[in-house]
Amino acid sequence: MKCALVTGGSRGIGSAICQKLAIDTDYHILINYQANKEAAAATLEAVIANGNTGELLQFDVADGAAVKTVLTQWQEANPEAVVEVIVNNAGITRDGLFMWMEPEDWSAVINTSLNGFYNVTNFFIQKMLRNKYGRIVNLASVSGVKGTAGQTNYSAAKGAIVGVTKALAQEVAKRNITVNAVAPGFIKSDMTSQLDEKELVKLVPLNRFGEAEEVADLVSFLVSKKASYITGEVININGGIYS
Repeated sequence: MKCALVTGGSRGIGSAICQKLAIDTDYHILINYQANKEAAAATLEAVIANGNTGELLQFDVADGAAVKTVLTQWQEANPEAVVEVIVNNAGITRDGLFMWMEPEDWSAVINTSLNGFYNVTNFFIQKMLRNKYGRIVNLASVSGVKGTAGQTNYSAAKGAIVGVTKALAQEVAKRNITVNAVAPGFIKSDMTSQLDEKELVKLVPLNRFGEAEEVADLVSFLVSKKASYITGEVININGGIYS
């Protein structure tokens, strides 16, 4: 059984990626979620409706011990299963001006995006190297590429994802493992629902927010055989916003 794991797969971009991979690939979809079981179950229903198989894995990517425990139990229960694709999508925002930023708001964002990447990817990387095949796609952000005022913590976390993508890509390329990042701009989702779309859309040359499905299409391409010669890249998907 060949599998694709999507972290933060219950809602928004993560859910769209799970559903897209269910249509475009024959991977068994592992849908990670932290708290919202209803949303995760709805994503699983959509995966099945799209003619594929999947299951839910509950853990907080920022909790290294929990990640190890859940994934070890899953691997022991499914000894034949091989995770070929990891989509590190889980992320949170705790926006605010840096001068008023509380330590926990800094740490929570870094822990989820950056340490979450480490906890999940590190668990599987040796297995991928042994199997001599893998696709790792990390969700960065326009904030991590150009920086966004009011999001120093999120920009730091996503900027680090850009760096780790480029470094890890070089380490594992000889074993036919690609590592790429996708950097969305303003995408319609729960995370952007509080933003003033009418004002912010003026910053976007394409004059609209993106759809989660458009990001999912890009991720689906990057995990496919068609993208075999692309690695260490950060692909912006932002309607033309740039620094």
